[in-house]
Amino acid sequence: QVQLVESGGGLVQAGGSLRLSCTVSGRTISGYTTGWFRQAPGKEREFVARFMRTGITTVTDSMKGRFTISRDNARNTMYLQMNMLKPEDTAVYYCALKDPGSINYNYWGQGIQVTVSS
Repeated sequence: QVQLVESGGGLVQAGGSLRLSCTVSGRTISGYTTGWFRQAPGKEREFVARFMRTGITTVTDSMKGRFTISRDNARNTMYLQMNMLKPEDTAVYYCALKDPGSINYNYWGQGIQVTVSS
């Protein structure tokens, strides 16, 4: 059974930082592409970043320079370091894992709230 569990969310003031963690069980993340998504109230879920099984990382343009994705394979954990947070970063953040050859992400975490106050 594959499980993804996010942690590290919370309330932070604008300009602050948070680091989200996503611990995976049931899969060894080094062999998979994993990603972060977010969904703000009243908005559709949007892509934030991904860490491909090749080691290539991608961060969506609007978050480049502020957000960094990384992984610790020994801990089977993925991270999202978020700096210079803005109120518009307020959302529920989800981590996800994609099986090789799959177009869509197959497994999702339960989501974690990040709230940035102005």
